[in-house]
Amino acid sequence: MSTPRITFIGAGNMAASLIGGLRAQGIAAERIRASDPSPQQREAIAAQHGIETLEDNAQALADADIVVLAIKPQVMQAVCRDLAPHLPEQALVVSIAAGIACDSLQRWLGRELPLVRCMPNTPALLGLGASGLYANAQVSAAQRQQAERLLGAVGISVWLEEERLIDAVTAVSGSGPAYFFLLIEAMSSAGQQLGLPRETAIELVLQTALGAARMARESDVDASELRRRVTSPNGTTEAAIKAFQAGGFEALVGQALNAAAHRSTELAEQLGK
Repeated sequence: MSTPRITFIGAGNMAASLIGGLRAQGIAAERIRASDPSPQQREAIAAQHGIETLEDNAQALADADIVVLAIKPQVMQAVCRDLAPHLPEQALVVSIAAGIACDSLQRWLGRELPLVRCMPNTPALLGLGASGLYANAQVSAAQRQQAERLLGAVGISVWLEEERLIDAVTAVSGSGPAYFFLLIEAMSSAGQQLGLPRETAIELVLQTALGAARMARESDVDASELRRRVTSPNGTTEAAIKAFQAGGFEALVGQALNAAAHRSTELAEQLGK
């Protein structure tokens, strides 16, 4: 199968990351185009990746095999209604906008069509993203592969059998980087309170976070076993772990992720009207 022609509606940071990943995979610049209302954004992405950029969304859609909706959820309805008359008949639509359900997208686009909804996260900007993907019934096996390659250009992707699980992905990985940033902040602050210079505390915490994530990623055992291996009886690590657990650490994490998932559901209901 020939390389599909891909159009990005919106040329912000996430679109730029996906385009950069595709180009790094060897996708030719002439197979990719992007539209954006900002002249500065168009000039920057064209200069960086050598792709065609346009101001007019309808013109950008011409001959597109894949249309990536990379715009803010708040403007999605208006943009989709404008796109509807110009959308190529068999184009795969991929939405990376948070909180917009497939039913809403199809209603605004005016017909049933192959649609993949996905939730990437910000480490995609470094090629280290994690994305959950859901495909509706109109998506073919070949189009699933195309969507997987698209998101795989900036990290890992996993398929979901039910669209409602997008809310869980949002809670776990979509919002997840912020949880780790919060832990980094807290550990750095605690290190300073223990007497370490600020720069030293931050450097130690960042490298520890990076090393722990890599160990967990590359190990043949799960995180709980790795934790047990570094927790000596009556040692310093055990003292810290017991303090975490006494404060209800696991329950608090569960509450936090449930709050995020619930808010994701609420936003979908509000934005999809």
